[in-house]
Amino acid sequence: MSLGKLDHYSIRTTRLAETERFYTDVLGLKAGPRPEFKFPGIWLYNAGHAVVHVVGIDRANPQPLIDYLGENALKEADETGSIDHIAFVAEDLAGMKTRFTAAGCAFRERLVPSMNLAQLFLEDPNGVTIELNFPD
Repeated sequence: MSLGKLDHYSIRTTRLAETERFYTDVLGLKAGPRPEFKFPGIWLYNAGHAVVHVVGIDRANPQPLIDYLGENALKEADETGSIDHIAFVAEDLAGMKTRFTAAGCAFRERLVPSMNLAQLFLEDPNGVTIELNFPD
């Protein structure tokens, strides 16, 4: 038995529209098809694969989300919990930096010693750190 590649990650948020704008306008993912759940959300795609599932929390009507995800569905909804960061392999370091600057999105740049690996780090509206790795 073995694990395959990472399929997706999910974020629960009360900032659905802001989160969608970040992942589409800043990171360049595309909104796409999502099952007809009884709670708000959006699936964001990269190269035809839904890599980020954003679960919207409707504080005025939380029951559909609780029914689907259980009693902890609203716990730590606006924090990252145990997740420190999510990493993507990326291309076009200069283009990404230009894109982030144009979007007014702060980022940190690092170079991994002895690997010649450039990295950019930025935060989504929910405090989740996104790491972009630009291989040599």
